[in-house]
Amino acid sequence: MIVVHHLNNSRSQRVLWLLEELDIEYEIKFYERDPKTMLAPESLQQVHPLGKSPVITDADLTIAESGAIIEYLIDRYGNNRLVPASGTSEYVRYTYWLHYAEGSAMPLLVMQVVLNNFGAGDSSVVSGFVAPQIKLHFDYVESELGKSTWFVGEEFTAADIQMSFPLELIATQPKEVESRPKLKEFIDRIHARPAYKRALERGGKYDVSFQ
Repeated sequence: MIVVHHLNNSRSQRVLWLLEELDIEYEIKFYERDPKTMLAPESLQQVHPLGKSPVITDADLTIAESGAIIEYLIDRYGNNRLVPASGTSEYVRYTYWLHYAEGSAMPLLVMQVVLNNFGAGDSSVVSGFVAPQIKLHFDYVESELGKSTWFVGEEFTAADIQMSFPLELIATQPKEVESRPKLKEFIDRIHARPAYKRALERGGKYDVSFQ
């Protein structure tokens, strides 16, 4: 049985959503953030040395990192669902977005939140680098979403699940979505999916967090 070690308000919500889309049985072990630091509890280090979420266990396997978890679940349990056929141009695009979410989009958003939390939100680092890069990247995302319904094309894939977190995170800043209607439409589409709603019911209250 797959066990999702689920930290509230974290990227592990995507894992619950994927499992619901694939209709795979799983269990949830819940962890709560420290109310002062908002960090994960030390008990998560008993599952994985870094003590971060998401992390899953499946029999004797322990798998961390959103992208690695998604690839594992798709490869082992997907039965060719939510992934384009290997060797196609769609598969190349799928792989790109699967890695872009955490490799390009999230570092900028994490940097922004950390600087804001440490009182450096009006610093030259933000105005000279972070803010322009966020604009560059999310204008690019907006443009790409204007080409098709989903990130890979007209078929929903696991890449859309992976991309959901950075888009939901930036959508907490109204000014960032006002000029990006395609981004808003994407978020509305994923929130309407029955599997997304079931994942929320099982995972509990979900306010997007960067940690």
